[in-house]
Amino acid sequence: MELTADIFSKLEILSDAAKYDVACTSSGSSRRGVKGTMGSAVAAGLCHCFSADGRCISLLKILLTNECVYDCKYCLNRLSNDVPRASFTPEEIAELTISFYRRNYIEGLFLSSGIRKNPDFTMEQIYQAVHLLRVQYRFNGYIHVKAIPGADPLLIEKTGWLVDRMSANLELPTADGLRSLAPQKSRKTILTPMRQIQMGRRESRLLLGGSSVPGAGASVPGTGKSFSQREALPGDTSRKPGVGQNVGDGRKSFSQREALPQVNQSFALQEFHPDASFVPAGQSTQMIVGASGESDYEIVHMAEAMYQKFDLKRVFYSAFVNTTKDPALPDGREGPPLLREHRLYQADFLMRFYQFRAEEIISAENPFLNVHLDPKCNWALNHLEFFPVEVQTADYHTLLRIPGVGVKSARRIMASRRLGSLDYQALKKFGVVLKRAMYFITCSGKTMVPLRMNEGFILTNLLGLRERLPASVTGENRFEQMSLLDLYPGTVTTPGTQEVGRYG
Repeated sequence: MELTADIFSKLEILSDAAKYDVACTSSGSSRRGVKGTMGSAVAAGLCHCFSADGRCISLLKILLTNECVYDCKYCLNRLSNDVPRASFTPEEIAELTISFYRRNYIEGLFLSSGIRKNPDFTMEQIYQAVHLLRVQYRFNGYIHVKAIPGADPLLIEKTGWLVDRMSANLELPTADGLRSLAPQKSRKTILTPMRQIQMGRRESRLLLGGSSVPGAGASVPGTGKSFSQREALPGDTSRKPGVGQNVGDGRKSFSQREALPQVNQSFALQEFHPDASFVPAGQSTQMIVGASGESDYEIVHMAEAMYQKFDLKRVFYSAFVNTTKDPALPDGREGPPLLREHRLYQADFLMRFYQFRAEEIISAENPFLNVHLDPKCNWALNHLEFFPVEVQTADYHTLLRIPGVGVKSARRIMASRRLGSLDYQALKKFGVVLKRAMYFITCSGKTMVPLRMNEGFILTNLLGLRERLPASVTGENRFEQMSLLDLYPGTVTTPGTQEVGRYG
């Protein structure tokens, strides 16, 4: 593809406009290369690059357009903002993706968009772009696109059969915050495509001979309920159709629509790859932190509800950056709340991997996470009655509660102690962070250092560790969000063409 001045200027505008949309995900798919196709998307198969502020930019991360009919007060691309506008055509997106993939610059595509004309028009353009990639270019790599709230469910469904992951951004943690800063949007409109993707994934598993529910019959960590037993999210009035039932908008269900014959014969992706399924890498969402007055308590509990009600793979948190200078927003003189974002990600990991419930991590009486300690250490200090833990006899769930013990190290302890007794040197080899764990454990009845199970004593020692946070989090160095054009210094040329600009 010849990188003309017009294409280059669009790329510069639309890659820069996409930089605040978080996309730091592994592929999550398990699709190997196929003869006659280009690329693959094996599980966790993407090579990641990270920008100066820690955001992942491994994909070609662009907007279809930064034109938007909405006037959200926090958004750089809001209707009333005086910024350069540009739009790609579906053909340009497909050609750019393949050109950069062939140059080994990218492994996949992340495609988001402003709302041009209306949600249906925008979603149709996204669908056309991914259809071109899958069918005409035979691109088998990872694709993540945005499900546009308010778009026709049939467009979202057609797109879902062609991509690996979809996401619909919750944007603000509460409905009140959304009404205040984005009055043209509603919580119901955002939740509707998320529910559709969730149900589509379940039906896909049934139609492909699997279970309709991930880990059917198993309880969701921290809830004690199976996926099929969960109640609707508060304020969510959309219905939850099952196989053969109607979708919430009254249209026919996935398996009933005449336009969609049997799954194994429908859409080009089934012909392109026989074992294709609906959004195989799952869905995610994003919440802006610090744009409105929500506390960490509200954010963490909303994240837990989203995991439980919509089977999300990830909830991402984006520290608010004031790009519009709207008087209704925080002035941003202190910079983005990156430390707060960092603590929220730590709390999120506790819920997803360490079997913590939101009510254990944070309470209404103390609605903000401790900025001095990570949430796990903070929980342990508030529950010293459970410590010290004897690592020789503790169960897996208890091991996960110990500061400094991760999922891998807990599994290694469980496996190794069957073969003999452990010592502190062995724990260190297993990956246990002893500088934290030593205040909360005993090993064969022995402590590593003289211990006092006293909150003041342990807190003083933990604070003395001076937790090593990223420079961008601590604010030691000012940062600037990197764009796609900052990554690969040099000039892009195409055989037989002249140099037309820098692609960095």
